[in-house]
Amino acid sequence: MDFDVCIIGAGPIGICCAIEAKKNNLNYVIIDRGCLVNSLYNYPKNMTFFSTSDKLEIGDVPFISHNSKPTKSEALEYYRRVVSSWELKVNLYEEVSEIKKTENFEIITSKGRYISKNVIISTGFYDLPYKLNVPGETLDKVKHYYDEPHPYFGMKVAVVGAANSAVDVALETYRKGAKEVTMIVREPNLSETVKYWVKPDVENRINEGSIKSYFNSNIKKIDDKSLTISTPEGELVIENDFVLAMTGYQPDFSFLKRIGIEIGEDEYTTPFHNPDTMETNVDGVYLAGVICGGLKTNKWFIENSRDHSKIIIKEIKKNNS
Repeated sequence: MDFDVCIIGAGPIGICCAIEAKKNNLNYVIIDRGCLVNSLYNYPKNMTFFSTSDKLEIGDVPFISHNSKPTKSEALEYYRRVVSSWELKVNLYEEVSEIKKTENFEIITSKGRYISKNVIISTGFYDLPYKLNVPGETLDKVKHYYDEPHPYFGMKVAVVGAANSAVDVALETYRKGAKEVTMIVREPNLSETVKYWVKPDVENRINEGSIKSYFNSNIKKIDDKSLTISTPEGELVIENDFVLAMTGYQPDFSFLKRIGIEIGEDEYTTPFHNPDTMETNVDGVYLAGVICGGLKTNKWFIENSRDHSKIIIKEIKKNNS
């Protein structure tokens, strides 16, 4: 199977790249190891986007939401409709294990082999959570992804983290009947990035004691029915049923390195790419979307990286002419 461009990642920006390729009569395929828009699928069930629906639109397909800001279910429906409307070639649940550069690129996957003149990597960062690296983290009670509050009704829950995800999870589990909610934050305060309309709410719950909190603290050990926490006042053991580790996620740098892409030594370990073309140091390999920011995962969003696809396909067309 020979292609002009192989797109790794079936998120919104990967879909954008496929649409641009199709518009320009390039032979393409999208490959993803998960489902369509897998990162969005793993967001909490009741999540609402920060952005309005028009900023999430791709491929000239209107995104009509029932609210001022769309929900996760509306977004999943929308991106399914985009792929169906454009009749895009998407191979899902197919993991790329190796990319070899010869005259062209040989892409080896769990299901087959592809030959492509160019490769676009648009893999996002949601598949690799930051681990706590403590004894007991492999217990079933420890979750790095949060879906909905129902399983935690009547339970003693510990939420790890200081940013929006942790705050949202703490508030929702508290309001949906968790027996006890405790926030464990390694920093002295909640993150400055917490949504301004949510921050007073969680601070009030903490101040009144409805949500317990330990700042400048870390989990040292996780047991079946308890947690050991290191706090400024010393070690503390608390009863616990579930640990919801909302500690963030990171790109798969090892995958990029295996291809030969240089990873910067800056604080965000930014993968090398030319911002004018989105091409990496490996000729014919391009980056698109949030992966371009390295560990600075709040730099690129759907709304400000949709144009990566146009930049890349324009460069590929120029190089192929």
